[in-house]
Order: sequence, then structure tokens, then C-alpha cells
Amino acid sequence: MPVHHRLSRIYRAGAGLVGLVLTSFGVLGLTDNIGFFDTGGAQVGGLNTNGALSVLSILVGLLLFSGTVRGGNFASSLNIVVGGLFVLSGFVNLALLETGFNLLAFELQNVLFSFVVGLLLLVFGMYGRVGSALPHDNPYWQQRHPEQDERVRRARDVRARQVRARARGEELRRRASLYGGEEEPPVPGAEAEAEASSAAQEAAVDGRGYGRGPRE
Repeated sequence: MPVHHRLSRIYRAGAGLVGLVLTSFGVLGLTDNIGFFDTGGAQVGGLNTNGALSVLSILVGLLLFSGTVRGGNFASSLNIVVGGLFVLSGFVNLALLETGFNLLAFELQNVLFSFVVGLLLLVFGMYGRVGSALPHDNPYWQQRHPEQDERVRRARDVRARQVRARARGEELRRRASLYGGEEEPPVPGAEAEAEASSAAQEAAVDGRGYGRGPRE
């Protein structure tokens, strides 16, 4: 994926936003001097927490910040993986409520928060990557459909040549009208330069495989 592709900015924004929320939640939990595995019901921002959950939140937040820094495919995959883990955590901790294994002091509001964060990260990570109607300039579509992508590029190149040919024809007609029906005398060396430029462009196109015919 290109470094400055718009999808990369979306992945970065998603990871940074959720990372900031989780890191803030963890820092506020640690400043309250809550016991590491205390299940006494200490709350931060309406959510139950303890030392273990606070430290875990900070670590996950820092991990998401790394996705913000790197962006691209890494940020997208990171959002998907962490989002899936949050959804899984919501189901697991829902089963552990009111039991002695609830070491992270989860309550129902924590479970709902885990589901919301997980789904949010999944949406950010899958945006522009998963779907049946991705545009043909999408890098993920191009990777999954290399032959169709080649045909699209070839058709785009043909259209560009047609546009240049029409523009050249209009220019020649304009010059002919200015010179009383006679085409303007060519500038010495201009025709050779134009032919060389056209040959170089065609060679570059053939080198990329855009101008070739369909495969047998």
C-alpha cells in the first residue's frame, strides 16, 4: 500500500483513537492505587478496574499506538486482531462474572465496553479491505485480481492514447485554419523528438505489460 494512501490514514486514526482511550483508562486506574487483583469494585470512568486491568489496558494501548506509527497493512491487521481479541474477551469475561476467576474485576459494563471497542476496531481494520464492491483502484482488490487489474490498466492506457490522439488532431486542425488550410511548418527536430518520446513511452508501457494483448 502506498505510504500516504487514504486507507492508511483511516487505520492509523482507528488505532490511535482506541489506543488513547485504553491508555488513559489504564493510567487513571493506576493513579488510584487499586490493588493488582482487587475485585472490590473500584471504578474509573464508570468501568470497574483493578491494577491488572489497568496495566493490561496500557499495554494494549501502546500496542495500538505502534499501529498508528506504522500505518498501512500493519495497522489494518493489528486493528482486526486486537478487535477480535476484545470481542472474545467480552464473551470469556461474561462467563466469568460472579465467579472466583474474575481476576480483572469485570462487571457487565466492562463486558459491553469490550464488545464496543472490539467491534470499533474491527470496523476500522476491515474498512476498504473486506467487501464485495471494492473499487478497482483499491490496493487490496488489485492484489486479489491481478489479471483483471492488468486489463483495467491496459484499457486505461488505451483511453489515454485516444485522448492524446484527439488532442493532437484538434491542434493540427487549428494550425491548418490559422495558415489558410496549410499545416504550420514543423519546427526542425520537433518531429524526431516527438517520435522518440512516443517510442520511449511505448517501451515503458510494454515493459510493464500494459500494452500486450490478452493471454492465450
